Amino acid sequence: MSVDPTFYELVINSSLLAQLVLLLLMIASILSWAMIFVKWRMLKRARRLAGSFEDRFWSGANLSQLYESIRAQTQRGGMGGMEGIFAAGFREYLRLQRPNQETVPSFVIDAAQRSMRVASSREEDELGRWLTFLATVGSVSPYVGLFGTVWGIMHAFMALGDVQQASLAMVAPGIAEALIATAMGLFAAIPAVVAYNRFADELERLMTRYDNFQDEFLALLQRQLVMS
Repeated sequence: MSVDPTFYELVINSSLLAQLVLLLLMIASILSWAMIFVKWRMLKRARRLAGSFEDRFWSGANLSQLYESIRAQTQRGGMGGMEGIFAAGFREYLRLQRPNQETVPSFVIDAAQRSMRVASSREEDELGRWLTFLATVGSVSPYVGLFGTVWGIMHAFMALGDVQQASLAMVAPGIAEALIATAMGLFAAIPAVVAYNRFADELERLMTRYDNFQDEFLALLQRQLVMS
């Protein structure tokens, strides 16, 4: 793929401030694309693990056996997502189930719910990390590019002050040089905005899925307490 060398000439011949603006926007674009790739993989993995765990949970498996298997997996790797929420709630449930002592079902359920909320909040913080960076790049980059454009146009017109007869051919290269900053700002902002909106929607759907699981799991624990 060939690139018009005129682009390089415009960048090289631009002012130092314009070059700094372009460099800043390029770095922001590269970092945002890296964050987009990382977040895409992270949310995809979270959805896959949630679906896998729901299949295991609703297949009729014994909750104690499921909990022990998750604990064994934790020792080998890590635990998070819906598995971590389940483990946090069921661990609190087992801790409060004291043998030969009467337990208050509402107290046990509230304690399990609080533990799952904490685990869910931690998971949301982990999955939502760096989303604010994408939002910042998407909102700030056009203005940074516009600043570079305004500065370049101002610089181009100031250069005409020493010229007796100004023409469009004289000012056109400076304006074209300045407009590169606007284009670069949009190049950095558009993917960041699209990715942020997409990931924020996916994160909200995933957290709703977690909340629904918590409600269903608490109802299941409450039935077990009533029957015991």
